[in-house]
Amino acid sequence: MIVAMAVSAVLVVTTVMMFYEVLRLTSNHLSDLPLPPRARIIVVVLAAFGGHTAAVWIYAGAYWLLAVWLEIPSFAGVPVEGFNDCLYFSVVTYTSLGFGDHVPVSHARLISGVEALNGLLLIGWSASFTYLAMERYWPMHEKGSDAWRRPPSDLPPQDEGRRKDVA
Repeated sequence: MIVAMAVSAVLVVTTVMMFYEVLRLTSNHLSDLPLPPRARIIVVVLAAFGGHTAAVWIYAGAYWLLAVWLEIPSFAGVPVEGFNDCLYFSVVTYTSLGFGDHVPVSHARLISGVEALNGLLLIGWSASFTYLAMERYWPMHEKGSDAWRRPPSDLPPQDEGRRKDVA
Protein backbone atom coordinates (compact mmCIF):
# COMPACT_ATOMS: atom_id res chain seq x y z
CA MET A 1 0.00 0.00 0.00
CA ILE A 2 2.90 2.36 0.71
CA VAL A 3 4.22 1.76 -2.80
CA ALA A 4 0.81 2.55 -4.30
CA MET A 5 0.60 5.79 -2.28
CA ALA A 6 4.11 6.81 -3.39
CA VAL A 7 3.40 5.98 -7.04
CA SER A 8 0.10 7.91 -6.84
CA ALA A 9 1.82 10.96 -5.34
CA VAL A 10 4.52 10.93 -8.03
CA LEU A 11 1.89 10.60 -10.78
CA VAL A 12 -0.23 13.45 -9.41
CA VAL A 13 2.75 15.78 -9.06
CA THR A 14 4.03 14.85 -12.53
CA THR A 15 0.69 15.34 -14.29
CA VAL A 16 -0.16 18.58 -12.45
CA MET A 17 3.26 20.08 -13.25
CA MET A 18 3.01 18.97 -16.88
CA PHE A 19 -0.52 20.36 -17.22
CA TYR A 20 0.53 23.63 -15.58
CA GLU A 21 3.28 24.02 -18.16
CA VAL A 22 0.88 23.31 -21.03
CA LEU A 23 -1.52 26.00 -19.81
CA ARG A 24 1.29 28.44 -18.96
CA LEU A 25 2.88 28.11 -22.40
CA THR A 26 -0.50 28.43 -24.07
CA SER A 27 -1.31 31.53 -22.04
CA ASN A 28 2.08 33.15 -22.64
CA HIS A 29 2.09 32.67 -26.40
CA LEU A 30 -1.58 32.88 -27.36
CA SER A 31 -1.60 36.66 -27.84
CA ASP A 32 1.53 36.39 -30.03
CA LEU A 33 -0.24 34.21 -32.59
CA PRO A 34 -1.38 36.09 -35.70
CA LEU A 35 -4.75 34.35 -35.58
CA PRO A 36 -8.35 35.53 -35.37
CA PRO A 37 -10.19 34.99 -32.07
CA ARG A 38 -11.92 31.78 -33.16
CA ALA A 39 -8.61 30.15 -34.03
CA ARG A 40 -7.08 31.26 -30.72
CA ILE A 41 -9.90 29.63 -28.79
CA ILE A 42 -9.43 26.46 -30.83
CA VAL A 43 -5.71 26.56 -29.95
CA VAL A 44 -6.67 26.74 -26.26
CA VAL A 45 -8.99 23.74 -26.57
CA LEU A 46 -6.41 21.71 -28.51
CA ALA A 47 -3.66 22.57 -26.03
CA ALA A 48 -5.87 21.47 -23.13
CA PHE A 49 -6.74 18.27 -24.99
CA GLY A 50 -3.05 17.64 -25.58
CA GLY A 51 -2.36 18.13 -21.88
CA HIS A 52 -5.08 15.65 -20.95
CA THR A 53 -3.76 13.17 -23.49
CA ALA A 54 -0.26 13.44 -22.03
CA ALA A 55 -1.64 12.90 -18.50
CA VAL A 56 -3.49 9.76 -19.62
CA TRP A 57 -0.31 8.43 -21.24
CA ILE A 58 1.68 9.09 -18.06
CA TYR A 59 -0.77 7.00 -16.03
CA ALA A 60 -0.87 4.33 -18.75
CA GLY A 61 2.91 4.11 -18.57
CA ALA A 62 2.71 3.56 -14.82
CA TYR A 63 0.10 0.80 -15.24
CA TRP A 64 2.20 -0.83 -17.94
CA LEU A 65 5.33 -0.65 -15.80
CA LEU A 66 3.62 -2.24 -12.81
CA ALA A 67 1.29 -4.73 -14.49
CA VAL A 68 3.13 -5.80 -17.65
CA TRP A 69 6.82 -5.11 -17.21
CA LEU A 70 7.12 -5.90 -13.48
CA GLU A 71 4.33 -8.49 -13.74
CA ILE A 72 2.70 -7.42 -10.48
CA PRO A 73 -0.92 -8.68 -10.47
CA SER A 74 -2.92 -5.49 -11.00
CA PHE A 75 -6.07 -6.32 -12.97
CA ALA A 76 -8.91 -8.82 -12.98
CA GLY A 77 -11.55 -9.32 -15.66
CA VAL A 78 -10.33 -9.00 -19.24
CA PRO A 79 -6.56 -9.63 -19.21
CA VAL A 80 -4.24 -6.62 -19.53
CA GLU A 81 -1.58 -7.84 -21.94
CA GLY A 82 0.13 -4.74 -23.31
CA PHE A 83 0.41 -0.98 -23.39
CA ASN A 84 -2.79 -0.60 -25.45
CA ASP A 85 -4.80 -2.23 -22.65
CA CYS A 86 -3.12 0.04 -20.08
CA LEU A 87 -3.84 3.10 -22.22
CA TYR A 88 -7.47 2.08 -22.62
CA PHE A 89 -7.84 1.53 -18.87
CA SER A 90 -6.18 4.88 -18.17
CA VAL A 91 -8.54 6.78 -20.50
CA VAL A 92 -11.58 5.10 -18.97
CA THR A 93 -10.34 5.85 -15.46
CA TYR A 94 -9.11 9.44 -16.07
CA THR A 95 -12.47 10.43 -17.53
CA SER A 96 -14.35 8.54 -14.77
CA LEU A 97 -16.17 6.56 -17.47
CA GLY A 98 -15.37 3.20 -15.88
CA PHE A 99 -16.59 0.49 -18.27
CA GLY A 100 -15.50 -2.28 -15.92
CA ASP A 101 -13.93 -4.74 -18.35
CA HIS A 102 -10.52 -4.24 -16.69
CA VAL A 103 -10.91 -4.24 -12.91
CA PRO A 104 -8.02 -2.97 -10.79
CA VAL A 105 -6.89 -5.11 -7.87
CA SER A 106 -4.30 -4.64 -5.14
CA HIS A 107 -2.19 -1.49 -5.55
CA ALA A 108 -3.84 -0.56 -8.86
CA ARG A 109 -7.10 0.14 -7.00
CA LEU A 110 -5.58 3.10 -5.17
CA ILE A 111 -3.69 4.37 -8.21
CA SER A 112 -6.81 4.23 -10.41
CA GLY A 113 -8.89 6.02 -7.77
CA VAL A 114 -6.30 8.77 -7.56
CA GLU A 115 -6.18 8.97 -11.36
CA ALA A 116 -9.95 9.52 -11.50
CA LEU A 117 -9.71 12.34 -8.95
CA ASN A 118 -6.70 13.82 -10.75
CA GLY A 119 -8.57 13.67 -14.08
CA LEU A 120 -11.58 15.41 -12.55
CA LEU A 121 -9.39 18.22 -11.21
CA LEU A 122 -7.42 18.68 -14.43
CA ILE A 123 -10.57 18.62 -16.57
CA GLY A 124 -12.07 21.30 -14.32
CA TRP A 125 -8.87 23.33 -14.57
CA SER A 126 -8.93 23.18 -18.37
CA ALA A 127 -12.61 24.16 -18.44
CA SER A 128 -11.84 27.20 -16.30
CA PHE A 129 -8.85 28.12 -18.47
CA THR A 130 -10.92 27.78 -21.65
CA TYR A 131 -13.66 29.96 -20.17
CA LEU A 132 -11.15 32.69 -19.33
CA ALA A 133 -9.71 32.56 -22.86
CA MET A 134 -13.20 32.78 -24.35
CA GLU A 135 -14.04 35.70 -22.07
CA ARG A 136 -11.00 37.53 -23.39
CA TYR A 137 -11.29 36.72 -27.10
CA TRP A 138 -15.06 36.42 -27.60
CA PRO A 139 -15.68 40.22 -27.66
CA MET A 140 -13.29 40.45 -30.62
CA HIS A 141 -15.85 38.66 -32.80
CA GLU A 142 -17.60 41.95 -33.62
CA LYS A 143 -18.40 42.35 -37.29
CA GLY A 144 -15.56 43.99 -39.12
CA SER A 145 -13.47 44.10 -35.97
CA ASP A 146 -9.76 43.89 -36.46
CA ALA A 147 -9.03 44.03 -32.74
CA TRP A 148 -7.30 40.68 -32.96
CA ARG A 149 -4.70 42.20 -35.29
CA ARG A 150 -3.62 44.81 -32.73
CA PRO A 151 -1.10 44.05 -30.01
CA PRO A 152 -2.72 43.15 -26.67
CA SER A 153 -1.69 46.51 -25.17
CA ASP A 154 -3.95 48.29 -27.70
CA LEU A 155 -7.02 46.29 -26.71
CA PRO A 156 -9.75 48.00 -24.71
CA PRO A 157 -9.35 47.53 -20.94
CA GLN A 158 -11.19 44.64 -19.32
CA ASP A 159 -13.26 44.75 -16.16
CA GLU A 160 -11.13 45.96 -13.27
CA GLY A 161 -12.10 42.93 -11.17
CA ARG A 162 -10.69 40.47 -13.70
CA ARG A 163 -7.13 39.48 -14.50
CA LYS A 164 -5.82 41.10 -17.65
CA ASP A 165 -3.16 38.52 -18.46
CA VAL A 166 -5.23 35.33 -18.68
CA ALA A 167 -4.99 33.23 -21.80
